[in-house]
Amino acid sequence: TDTQRGPDKMFFLSLAWLLLTGPLWTSDLKQKLLEEEVSVRYPKIPSSETIDCDCGNMACDLVFWFRSDISSKVHFLGRCNNADRTLYGDNVDKTRFKLSKRGSKSFALRIINVTKEDRGIYSCVLKDKSLNEMWKPGTLLLPGGLYSKCFLSQLNIRLNVKFSKYPSDFEEAGGCGSMILWPLVGLLGGLALAVLCTLRYFSRE
Repeated sequence: TDTQRGPDKMFFLSLAWLLLTGPLWTSDLKQKLLEEEVSVRYPKIPSSETIDCDCGNMACDLVFWFRSDISSKVHFLGRCNNADRTLYGDNVDKTRFKLSKRGSKSFALRIINVTKEDRGIYSCVLKDKSLNEMWKPGTLLLPGGLYSKCFLSQLNIRLNVKFSKYPSDFEEAGGCGSMILWPLVGLLGGLALAVLCTLRYFSRE
């Protein structure tokens, strides 16, 4: 059954992610990909949503924010440092996307008046004064409601909602595995490359 093939698909997706990002995130470049599950949020339209980027045990000095949309395009949203000084990417709406320092060990991205066009994966890359970098997988934002169970399962995401509450929204979409898996692999590969290029650009400053 499709359910029985699920773990194999998840393993394949994890392997694809490793193959795509492994050569980019090497020890000599002081880069680290944090192995965390992508969280899922369903903000109402219009509302405001805040995504945190926690430094953990890292003495963070700077954060870079990225968004990868469903069409596999990767957008550099901007960066923010410990002094709360920000630099936004090209064509980023500064009235809606707000970058800030949050406490002593965290940064935040606030999206004001969320729309369906804001759907995508929001990731952050933390950097310290020794140029160590840590990439956190981030948050999948799905504004306006719930999506296909099949779509979400291919992202290897733990759903934090009760299916029984929205039975009509989680009907099994049979046969969609490969249709979603390969575009997602392309999206992850594009995100990895965009993050690497952006970090290399700013490292020259």
